[in-house]
Amino acid sequence: MGGQVAQVHPVIRIQNIYHMLAYAFQTLQGQGYRDIAAEEFGNTADLLAEILARGVSLQLKRGLGREYVDREEALSSPRGKIELSGSLKARSILRRQLVCSYDEFSTDTRMNRILKATIVLLVRSDIDKARKKALRRLLPYFADVDDVDLVHEDWHMRFDRNNQAYRMFMNVCWLVVKGLLQTQEDGSLRMMSFLDEPRMSHLYEKFILEYYRREHPELSAGAPYISWALDDGFDDMLPAMHTDITLAQGRTVLIIDAKYYSRTMQQQFDKRSVHSGNLYQIFTYVKNKEAELADTTEPHGVLGMLLYAKTDEEIQPDGVYQMSGNQISVKTLDLNQPFEAIRSQLDEIAYAHFSREAAYV
Repeated sequence: MGGQVAQVHPVIRIQNIYHMLAYAFQTLQGQGYRDIAAEEFGNTADLLAEILARGVSLQLKRGLGREYVDREEALSSPRGKIELSGSLKARSILRRQLVCSYDEFSTDTRMNRILKATIVLLVRSDIDKARKKALRRLLPYFADVDDVDLVHEDWHMRFDRNNQAYRMFMNVCWLVVKGLLQTQEDGSLRMMSFLDEPRMSHLYEKFILEYYRREHPELSAGAPYISWALDDGFDDMLPAMHTDITLAQGRTVLIIDAKYYSRTMQQQFDKRSVHSGNLYQIFTYVKNKEAELADTTEPHGVLGMLLYAKTDEEIQPDGVYQMSGNQISVKTLDLNQPFEAIRSQLDEIAYAHFSREAAYV
């Protein structure tokens, strides 16, 4: 059995969560949000509350989003389609009313319901009083919006040109509800100070990808699938290989697996090592991508990297390995420092792998 390991966790400045969100959602680069980076926040709930308070205030100037919503009710003045069977069942005719179904262009949309419920949740939580007041001032504008149970909400939704402004709102609400809200043993709800590991992991991946997309246009940055190098094409029941971040320039490809864990290394007795499953995964990605490019005689290079969020562990993963003709490195990204230092770390990764001397063109 392995030895006992003290509980640790990734260390991150609250302000850097804002920067990560700003890269993940370009809306936060706008004029109404920029000075948030200079503010001090006691916890993540305060930060997300500030983002919603400002964002919804800006949205109200344009008007809350509206959609055509299906309604069915008994009316004295019929409109839309008369539901005769419904009228008979409800006995509304005796009251000189008819049950009608119709479409109404309304603010009572699913996204506005989620937004309203999240604001109410934050108002009831332990956040800064001034932010509570700012959020409370927004609620009268949601008077025509129904309540919704956030705990059982299905967060899969589609965005289009009409509701694109709500993409960031819904993601912030998702982070509050899924990442900060915790059910207690007695069934009550408590707001945690920091986002949980799954939500931070999702944000960490998206931030790194969007950073390279925006700050390094000389690279092709994406999160593509990699095909299995199969001898006969039979791929039934094989898992999909979906990369977190893939950077490419010319014939050089760097595949990055972004890892946000409470512990960056595994321990067996007194020996610490890289998580075996992580290493097997990145090796598999690299070798299958290598096989894909091997069909051409042009020079190429495929490299892999495990990029962990730095924790407060005494030993951090750090190494560069040559494996079957490919370079695979293991690094940590320190999120507990000024954002400019984080930027420098990410830039250095790009320069080290895609410098003029190193790149295969």
